[in-house]
Amino acid sequence: MANPVDTDMHPDLPDTRLREDMTAFEAVNHYVERAGEIGDVSRAVLTRIRMPASELRVEVPVRRDDGEIATFVGYRVQHNSARGPYKGGIRYHPKADIDEVRALASLMTWKTAVVDVPFGGAKGGVQVDVGTLSPVEKERLTRAYTRAISSILGDHRDIPAPDMHTDAQTMAWIVDEYAQLQGWTPGVVTGKPIPLGGSHGREAATGRGCIVVLDELLHDQGRDPEEMTLAIQGFGNVGSWAARHAHDRGYRIVAVSDADRTLWCEAGLDIEALHRHTDEHGVLEGFEQGDHVDELASDDIVSAAVDVLLPAAIGGVVHPGNAADVRCSVIVEGANHPVTPVADAELADRGVTVIPDILANAGGVMTSYFEWVQNLQQLTWRRDDVLRRLDDGMRAAYRRVRDRAAVDGLAMRDAAYAVAVTKVCEATALRGTG
Repeated sequence: MANPVDTDMHPDLPDTRLREDMTAFEAVNHYVERAGEIGDVSRAVLTRIRMPASELRVEVPVRRDDGEIATFVGYRVQHNSARGPYKGGIRYHPKADIDEVRALASLMTWKTAVVDVPFGGAKGGVQVDVGTLSPVEKERLTRAYTRAISSILGDHRDIPAPDMHTDAQTMAWIVDEYAQLQGWTPGVVTGKPIPLGGSHGREAATGRGCIVVLDELLHDQGRDPEEMTLAIQGFGNVGSWAARHAHDRGYRIVAVSDADRTLWCEAGLDIEALHRHTDEHGVLEGFEQGDHVDELASDDIVSAAVDVLLPAAIGGVVHPGNAADVRCSVIVEGANHPVTPVADAELADRGVTVIPDILANAGGVMTSYFEWVQNLQQLTWRRDDVLRRLDDGMRAAYRRVRDRAAVDGLAMRDAAYAVAVTKVCEATALRGTG
């Protein structure tokens, strides 16, 4: 392509050329650019769908418990609403800067399109280390941030959800703060506690969805889950629920890790005992399972000799510096952008199958959609009904991607982006330019 950056048309467009120093937002747009080429998307439309529709930066003042005032920087990026209201989580993390939030907002646009739920993409973030906040300070932060972005929220406008270091309790504070400003509107946020209109099955959805699409891939490959070894990097919400569902499906989970260590057991870890331990202690440290569990450095899990690696924590854990050490045959991206583009290209050359994040971890947004629908209709679905709809939706999304990959001879990531970009471009064309 003669001018992949198009800086003459739009000076803020990200540089999408493949290189090791790509930012998160550039990496996402690298795949969007490739999907545009596959789908023969015009340059004007491609420019429009790559950039966020709007970005809000806010100062978030919080009174600390000692009486001092601390101010944090927050963002809400609305990427695209061609297919429906903006949708995306809120994360609290020191690295939740504008580039990271832009990238995550863009990922949400493509993720919702892949699984065919009627949302666009958005993301929010506050640059803060929640480990330095007391529970009361975290509530004050959440309420102040909600007030700062409340003018762009709404159950048919922009609908947040939990993300890194936010949870159902955080969403409860958001829905309550918004109610004080606009009246009771439970559909303004998803991932809420059940008594406030949350959906059964939401907490398990992202991890469960990862295993559902893995099951489909292995079925296509003629492989049996009970013969597969699995390593899970990250044992938070996504990783722990993926472990539980994978264990129930017969996978042998030989390794799990958190930020400090990796546990390895060739015979398979006792996942229920591990859940009880982390529920009580919050970390893997101290877990005992007879004499058969070894402790390794936390980053050793990327090179574990297993059939399947499921990164379920932060982005960029598989990169050019360690891609050659990867020994699995399948990677399931439970986290957002855990494999960098350069590493992805290297893994593809080696025949490693990567189920991309915009498909693999979309179970969370699919169940958020179910929660939103229940809120709007003032209904409550049973857990079994939610999980059945989730499983059916994830299988259908996998098959859309698989079929596109087969027809066009694409890797799964390129096929997923091609499916998503086609849907968003179609909606954009139908809605016109305004």
